[in-house]
Amino acid sequence: MKQEKGHPQAAEKHTDSHYADLSAEAQRKRLIDALRCGPITTIEARRNLDILMPAARVHELKHRHGFDIQTIRVRQETDCGKLHSVAKYVLVVGGVI
Repeated sequence: MKQEKGHPQAAEKHTDSHYADLSAEAQRKRLIDALRCGPITTIEARRNLDILMPAARVHELKHRHGFDIQTIRVRQETDCGKLHSVAKYVLVVGGVI
């Protein structure tokens, strides 16, 4: 018997966003575009931007591309309803990729 994976409540809340390009470059572009609109948390980057390792992309944006991105720790609820301490990324100075 095949068992379903994942949490049923989380599956209900899954967004329909689909990104064809999952390269690190495309993820950095999506992330910096989102940060230009406002702060974004780890959970939001994973859920809405399909970036599974946002911290790695932020590190690259900061150290390879010169963006000033600050990290603030916040508590945020996951799709499963659990409260976690996560990073909230804030773009301080804009730039261009």
